[in-house]
Amino acid sequence: MRNRKAAVIAGIVAGVFATLVELMLWWFAGFPLPETLFRDARLAAAIVLGRPALVAQPTFDWRVMLTATLLHFSLSVAYAGCLLILIARASWRASVAAGAIFGLALFAINMYGFTLIFPWFAVSRDWITATAHVVFGVVAAAVCKATQVRRPETRR
Repeated sequence: MRNRKAAVIAGIVAGVFATLVELMLWWFAGFPLPETLFRDARLAAAIVLGRPALVAQPTFDWRVMLTATLLHFSLSVAYAGCLLILIARASWRASVAAGAIFGLALFAINMYGFTLIFPWFAVSRDWITATAHVVFGVVAAAVCKATQVRRPETRR
């Protein structure tokens, strides 16, 4: 139960942090803001709302933003839960390294695997999205380790 709580906290913290890093990198790289954020929100929302979400204007749409946010954090928590299982017995250093690799694997799965089902995500295949995924993995691993409760070992 406590490890579930760790996964929820890690998923939310890592999801927020990765999004902030992505926004910062878009800004540094000269991507138009907030249009790029609204574009990516439409891409995510279209998973739930269908293709009509893709044709919306690059402006704020509360339904699209709410759907994308709920999906983003649901997936973030689920991914953090998977990562927590993978790093449960690993050291901090190994956990952070595993988090980076996990983030890169998520990028590959999300941007190359899921595009077989949701082809509109191909537009997001770039170094910024890859970096955000790696940051997600590293932060999720660090937060998992910081919040993870270990059961006391019993001697036999």
